[in-house]
Amino acid sequence: MGGVPLEWRVVNGDGIARVLVTRELPGDRWLDLLVRAECRVEIAQGDEPRDAGQLREAIGTRCDAVLGQLTEPWGDPLLAALKDAGGQIYSQYAVGYDNVDLAAATRLRLPVGNTPGVLTETTAELAVALTFAAARRIAEGDRLMREGGFHIWLPGLLLGDLLYGGTVGIIGAGRIGTAYARMMAEGHKMDVLYFDPHKNAALESWLWDYSELLEARGERRVSCRQVRDLRELLGACDVVSIHAALSRETRHLIGAAELAAMRDDAILVNSSRGPLIDEAALVEHCRTHLRFRAGLDVYEREPELAAGLAELDNVVLVPHLGSASRLTREGMATLAAANVRAVLNGWPVWPAADDLDDVRPFLEGDDTPQAAPSIVNAAELGLRRLPRGGWDGA
Repeated sequence: MGGVPLEWRVVNGDGIARVLVTRELPGDRWLDLLVRAECRVEIAQGDEPRDAGQLREAIGTRCDAVLGQLTEPWGDPLLAALKDAGGQIYSQYAVGYDNVDLAAATRLRLPVGNTPGVLTETTAELAVALTFAAARRIAEGDRLMREGGFHIWLPGLLLGDLLYGGTVGIIGAGRIGTAYARMMAEGHKMDVLYFDPHKNAALESWLWDYSELLEARGERRVSCRQVRDLRELLGACDVVSIHAALSRETRHLIGAAELAAMRDDAILVNSSRGPLIDEAALVEHCRTHLRFRAGLDVYEREPELAAGLAELDNVVLVPHLGSASRLTREGMATLAAANVRAVLNGWPVWPAADDLDDVRPFLEGDDTPQAAPSIVNAAELGLRRLPRGGWDGA
């Protein structure tokens, strides 16, 4: 049956619909939404990992919905157990859902919710922070100061790299990749190359217009171009930031051969999913290319690190902080809960959420939309979707 049974905090014990929440979540708005929807909310306690056996036992014979985490194994058997218990929705506290067997959920007629829009800028900002922490050797400087190693200013102390006016490569030009590209181009006048199967006309148009402004003020234009060959992008960029989704095809997208194609002094940033990089290959590359640097927020076997990774001075490591701003983490909880509330009430699905403004009505004020912010298999299940502008606040 799995590990030790989970302990639960129960809110609104007399509620009609039974909703399991597999971790304590920040903020109060999400919980208020569920309580006002007459839900009995059971919240798992403790920080230990949850395994399939524990979750199956918690679902029991009657469960209307689960608000779960990307660290949990929501495969076919667990989703089937939820459906058999009367489950109407699984809602993920994340925008990514590679831990969910979406095909199985769709076959079971089980909607899967996620939380796009609210974390785009926050995650892009974290990628920017990792970029400059690696470029300017911030972590090394911090350690030097804390260990009492700074005795005098020296001309050659911890020399890093100037990125202003360089070239940044984006692997995966979706919402977060686009936001990161704009931050680097607009803030640091970097040219942009992006590797993505789809042309990002909106990004190219935006940076073209920005270049017009720069030129009118007598400054150098920035460029933005799609690249079809990953190796071409890797070899041309000062910084490469990964924002691709994890799939069977993208696992180890960056391995030894791809690292060898990069410049010896390049910077590699990953704030998407750990298995996109062959971590063992990265360790070996960083050991033998001391001017190469990496900034990592996610890991191949998270939370474990590949052998030797923690000993490398040219790698900056943070513990999956991409969405870790108060606004975002509380907003994610609200969106995940709003998905549950909407499905239990038979409400339609909100228009596609591309940015924070798209989901702001759920995050502010007392009058939240009677809709599910995001159901990833809505089309496959034939769920009704509101047209843009179709909600009048009533």
